[in-house]
Amino acid sequence: MTPLRTQAALSLSALGALAIATSAAAQSRAPDRAVVGIAAVYAPAYQGADDYRLMPFPVIDVTYGRFFASGRKGLGYTVLDGPQVKVSAGATYVPGYRRRDAPVGVGRLDGGAGLRVAADMRLGEVLATVSATKVVSGDVDGALVDASLAYPIRVSDRLSVTPSVSATWADSQYNRAYFGISAAQAVASKLPVYRPGGGVKDVSMSLSANYRLNDKISVGATASLSRLTGDARNSPIVVDPTQPSAVMSIAYRF
Repeated sequence: MTPLRTQAALSLSALGALAIATSAAAQSRAPDRAVVGIAAVYAPAYQGADDYRLMPFPVIDVTYGRFFASGRKGLGYTVLDGPQVKVSAGATYVPGYRRRDAPVGVGRLDGGAGLRVAADMRLGEVLATVSATKVVSGDVDGALVDASLAYPIRVSDRLSVTPSVSATWADSQYNRAYFGISAAQAVASKLPVYRPGGGVKDVSMSLSANYRLNDKISVGATASLSRLTGDARNSPIVVDPTQPSAVMSIAYRF
């Protein structure tokens, strides 16, 4: 298992990219499945940073009945399992950032657990997801709402590609915890005091590809581009509001 401090360095956009790669690797009509593997993630040290890190991350997508464990969805239970709409609830991880990655004087922001409710909908060939997460532990605070659209394209029996777009809304508590500068941090860092409000935090687009080597093993790749918006973009800790990330993965389906 990847240590929490390493996980904390992953941005939400990178976790979203990893979730797309995991989902592509887990394509199966079986109600129960287990997909495990390893991914190499290249992502910003935190949202808005100009430093990037290359790190390993586990690929997990396990479904047993209505219970699941997966990348960004976390651990949970599918409350409604219909052919067009699925509604789930569970717990997920909300990343922070390490002291060494943050500007000097800002300090570490420990990630924590979040309670997540999500609806996955099939609109013809388009897959839509809307989720809301309330942070309940760690230094991160507040709530997030994510919305995404994905269009899976089956190129061949073995190859599929999935373009997607997404956006994240964050309340003022989350933005102040992640992007804000308190009076004490301002003194230590020489940055101005900053108290952001809520609003759309970022918009992203990605392209994922998955190739089945055989019935058990698949490889995946995802490239993403995310841009901070609103009060998050104007934070003193944001050096680059537009950030790429990439994921390469290999997974085994039991």
